[in-house]
Amino acid sequence: MRDTLIILDFGSQYTQLIARRLREAQVFCEIFNWQTPAADVMVLQTKGFILSGGPSSVYEANAPTLPDYVISSGLPILGICYGMQLIAYSLGGRVAAGSEREYGDTQVEISQNNSLLSAGSYRVWMSHGDRIESLPQDFSALGTSPGSPFAMIADEGRHIYGLQFHPEVHHTPIGRTILENFAFKVCQAKPEWTPTNIISDSVAAIQALVGDGKVLAAVSGGVDSNVMAALVHKAIGSQLISVFVDNGLLRSGERESVSAAMRKQIGAAFHTVDAVSEFLSALRGKADPEQKRRAIGETFIRVFENQAQQLGKVDFLAQGTIYPDVIESRAPERSAAHKIKSHHNVGGLPDKMALKLVEPLRFLFKDEVRAIGSLLGLPDELVWRQPFPGPGLAVRCLGEITAQRLDTLRAADAIFTSELREAGLLDQPRPPEGSIAQAFAALLPVYSVGIMGDQRTYQETIVLRAVSSQDFMTADWVPLPHDLLARVSSRIVNEVHGVNRVVYDLTSKPPATIEWE
Repeated sequence: MRDTLIILDFGSQYTQLIARRLREAQVFCEIFNWQTPAADVMVLQTKGFILSGGPSSVYEANAPTLPDYVISSGLPILGICYGMQLIAYSLGGRVAAGSEREYGDTQVEISQNNSLLSAGSYRVWMSHGDRIESLPQDFSALGTSPGSPFAMIADEGRHIYGLQFHPEVHHTPIGRTILENFAFKVCQAKPEWTPTNIISDSVAAIQALVGDGKVLAAVSGGVDSNVMAALVHKAIGSQLISVFVDNGLLRSGERESVSAAMRKQIGAAFHTVDAVSEFLSALRGKADPEQKRRAIGETFIRVFENQAQQLGKVDFLAQGTIYPDVIESRAPERSAAHKIKSHHNVGGLPDKMALKLVEPLRFLFKDEVRAIGSLLGLPDELVWRQPFPGPGLAVRCLGEITAQRLDTLRAADAIFTSELREAGLLDQPRPPEGSIAQAFAALLPVYSVGIMGDQRTYQETIVLRAVSSQDFMTADWVPLPHDLLARVSSRIVNEVHGVNRVVYDLTSKPPATIEWE
């Protein structure tokens, strides 16, 4: 069992970023809902706690509270924003609404050297309305900001620290230093979370779970499912059967390219299934994105169960579920945040399944998945290909799904991505910061009037999206050259039936998500 830091989630949308920063420092951590029982948390080799931010006020009725076992454990604690206010409030301090809120870039003055940070003036990211008015006994003020007399506090004797600002976001340049100092200096955690250790642990866990049973791997062609299949294959070899399902929601040419690449990697144990009619039938009449995801998740399971029967005695289904899928789908034991969207592997699964799940990537982030994929020997074109959502074009074709609208979207997307490749802007192995990490077209059920050949048209809209991102938890839109956008727009309007308007998405994540649904 390895050293672990526990992140208790009080509802912040930044909670995953805390875990990301710690994992980057090779420190293993797990996120738990603040209501998770002590028995489920303290069974781990816990070295310390980090309390996340959250949208509540600590003095409100029914606000999340500090679990008793956190203080009584005697382990180091770091509270961030709401987490800091909760520490102060729970131990006898006073928290109230501030006369001025602080959002965005703020300057903090750290008055004395401490275990997390040296004295000095630092730029940080604030996001709070409440503030601490008085400290609990044995706590001291280490830092102030224009809107907070207690921007950093500590009881160094008990190794309890609080920050009013967010060290996990990249807008706080010294945030990484703070988190690493807490992990290594205060908690004495060892940096054991490496790709080599992840692979060895995962192989042992898969072998222990599966035994002599057969596993059907659900391969979508995306990074996560490719790496999952390679990892399970390393663990159990010929006990694995990989199945790629053509659900009719793939991009142009994807079935052929994925099949060729995976057969090269896995060999004869790779099978392709045509289930286009089943998926389109399940999606008929559904426009709500959550309904679409649930329909796709259940249809996938039924197709795989049918394949398991045809292929012989199969006991397990392996999926490429990763940590953000679990958190954003709001698995209750992992997150107190508002559900952003259900992942088809998580929120879309039916209640009753004939197959048991194997999810070896369930607690990994995207860059960790890529790192172990490279170590397993997968080629760059598989490891570094763009993320593609499990529900495929269903979440890029807003509104009701039809075969005709999917064909329209496929054609527009192919034009956009081909022009980006021609310009040398797409499919770069290990794309540098600021370059395109993901680009696609989406079809909107928004009709507008146009003129083509002196005739009035009333047709749908294509939106283009290109973002840069390192971990896909946050993302910035990429400022593409105007002449390229003009060329793509002209080609789509002239070559794609049913579209007379093209727009470009200039929204970052947050506040938007990368995908439109």
